[in-house]
Amino acid sequence: MASQARAFSSTAKAFLAGGYLVLFPEYAAYVVALSARMHAVSNFKRDEDGFFKITVNSPQFKNGCWSYEIDPEKIKTNGLTAELFEVEARRNPFVEATILTVFSYALGKYPKMEGKDITITMFSDPEYHSQKGAVKKSSDNGSYAFLYHGEEITGVNKTGLGSSAGLVTSLTASLLSCLVEEFDLSGALWKEKVHNLAQIAHCKAQGKIGSGFDVASATFGSIVYRRFNSKLVTNVIDSSDVDSLIKVVDNSDWETMHSPCVLPRGIRLLMGDVEGGSETPKMVSKVLEWKRANPGKCLQVWSALNESNMKLTNALLELNALSSSSFTEYETLIKNLSFYNSNEILQLEGDNVEYLQNVIESLSDIRKYLKIMTLETGVSIEPDEQSNILDAVCKVKGVLGGVVPGAGGYDAICMLVASAEVANIVASTRLLPECEHVRWMSLSEQSLGLIEENVADFSGLV
Repeated sequence: MASQARAFSSTAKAFLAGGYLVLFPEYAAYVVALSARMHAVSNFKRDEDGFFKITVNSPQFKNGCWSYEIDPEKIKTNGLTAELFEVEARRNPFVEATILTVFSYALGKYPKMEGKDITITMFSDPEYHSQKGAVKKSSDNGSYAFLYHGEEITGVNKTGLGSSAGLVTSLTASLLSCLVEEFDLSGALWKEKVHNLAQIAHCKAQGKIGSGFDVASATFGSIVYRRFNSKLVTNVIDSSDVDSLIKVVDNSDWETMHSPCVLPRGIRLLMGDVEGGSETPKMVSKVLEWKRANPGKCLQVWSALNESNMKLTNALLELNALSSSSFTEYETLIKNLSFYNSNEILQLEGDNVEYLQNVIESLSDIRKYLKIMTLETGVSIEPDEQSNILDAVCKVKGVLGGVVPGAGGYDAICMLVASAEVANIVASTRLLPECEHVRWMSLSEQSLGLIEENVADFSGLV
């Protein structure tokens, strides 16, 4: 690789609290960033004709290659309304939208930029997709091992960890590193710009203005999140006005919140892949139809659900505060967690046990109101099959509780458990008939979202 090669990666996510409500700026959500990462390794050389050529490779999937030739003058004139033509007529809306958004911004802001021939290779960590029939391949120094599938990317089941948001975020950073000489993630300025560009690109690819929590988590890590002002994106997503795009991207106030958070020490989020699959956009659409048809009932349910979400958020923050202020008492509390299941903890009395009880009660209440929404809307937010799994796992010692994360459905479940008991919990649940199809994923929380990595760690893969 040449010296200008760079590598970036962004995190997966588990949407612990705030499903559906996160679409509205008056509600906050709790999102945990996970160690599965989407990686982008870039390299470029000067193009003698002054054009921009870009190839995005995804070697883990069949036909995972998309190539484009870009006329800078058309991008400067037409902005996000410009057409991109893929050389082999293959379509990847997320790659296309990211390229178009980043190039519109960069060429508009740096109009004298020289043409470049850019190659970016994308890698996804194993937990993003089903692992059936995949073949593992490792880098030369063993830093990374990825799974290679025999099917196209659209034919491999996803586990619901936010792969499209991770792809757009890491690809945005990688493209900027090729186009903008001063691009540097070490300060907050460029990370905010990556976030803003990735939000616009992700919305454009989806054809709608989403909540953006997945892009925000991919960029900033674990966060308490409140969505951005959707008008900012609406005003530029299909506009030919590059100057407006630049103003929106460089705008430091998106009226959003992405406050860093972290799970309390000794408590871990355990994700289980149930080998299902859900169509989140359709689920969201049906829930919003119910909201419009039943505004009074919706407000009643959502107010109670929001109260439960905030109770969970505050309970986790309070545990963190206890961990800092009373180290010995906290250690005793977490050690005791290993000897009881959630129902048993609710019966305990003693110093500080209410901190754990607040977590358990709030998780239970969140499930209660998501189940009401399931029955009211006819949408499988927490379907009975998932309820049975969650109920069974909650009876295992060391488990505080769990939810079907995000929009719900059949993608996954997530549990809050004692870190010290993970191996025992996994072993115990293998004996439960309800958990026959659950594959516990090898994931941990990440304090950082988007980062720059060492290019040498990908040698032998690119």
